[in-house]
Amino acid sequence: MSRSLILHLGLIAVLFALNFVLPPYAHGNIARVMTLAVYAIGYNIAFGYTGLLSLGHAMFFAAGMYGAGLLLRFTDMGALPAYAAGLAAGGALALAVGLLALRTAGVSFMIVTLMFSQAVYLAILYFGEWTRGDEGFVIASADRMIAGVDLAAPQARYLVAWGLFSVALMFLLWLVRRPSGRVFVAIRENEDRARLLGYDTFRLKLLSLVISGVISAASGAAYAILFGYAGASFAGVQYSIFPMLWVLLGGAGTVIGPFLGTLFMFYLIDLSSGLTDAYMLIAGVALIGLTLFAPQGIAGEIRRRFWKDLP
Repeated sequence: MSRSLILHLGLIAVLFALNFVLPPYAHGNIARVMTLAVYAIGYNIAFGYTGLLSLGHAMFFAAGMYGAGLLLRFTDMGALPAYAAGLAAGGALALAVGLLALRTAGVSFMIVTLMFSQAVYLAILYFGEWTRGDEGFVIASADRMIAGVDLAAPQARYLVAWGLFSVALMFLLWLVRRPSGRVFVAIRENEDRARLLGYDTFRLKLLSLVISGVISAASGAAYAILFGYAGASFAGVQYSIFPMLWVLLGGAGTVIGPFLGTLFMFYLIDLSSGLTDAYMLIAGVALIGLTLFAPQGIAGEIRRRFWKDLP
């Protein structure tokens, strides 16, 4: 068994063990961190491995959230079919956006994804009769059930978040070791050379974006079901910036980096908000310091200094 596999399985085992020892507040926080870390993993596939700098990933997160949330609100389909609908919504949106946005590159791609995301955000506000706009809506506990298990209960919520995170983490580890994952990195480093080697870079970038969108939607759908809320704020620019920060802080192009970045940023804001109303100033100073002294992120610096083959 390789060292990298031991590391990632070890992280999964530690998170599972924490379910039984954490106090209630930290227990809920770690469940939230794991759910959001799945979103960061999705973003990392597009940005960290393929070099697609998107400013619109909140639309995929929101597609999963509303795809699941609206079905739970207006139908009796149940949590599992609603979750599947959230994944389908995220994948369909990623495919449609990718077919158009990937005709651009660089800054143009970044702007186009931002425009698409804003269109989704405005659509959520426009159809406020169903989505409740900025106010959002609460999903009843009775609708958040799978096979008689209440996902609103702390233990069930934590274990489902842990299971989703574990699957996403191991999928990413598997993907980056596959030939397609290595081609994603080749596209990120030099797309022209990858094209000269005979790879259909448009198709592969589209594949990367769709995978990224589905995983981001998986996080959004899980957030709606596990925490019982869907709101337009999750489709705003802020939630497109967050996954980029999480990935940059943790280490773009590393498997474990998205989790480390999400955990660091979540607790940095959580702890500093308890000290002052200007908590974002403290967070900003810490982020600047980390950017200056660890420009490759936490996992990136570990790879650069101590573990050269860290995936």
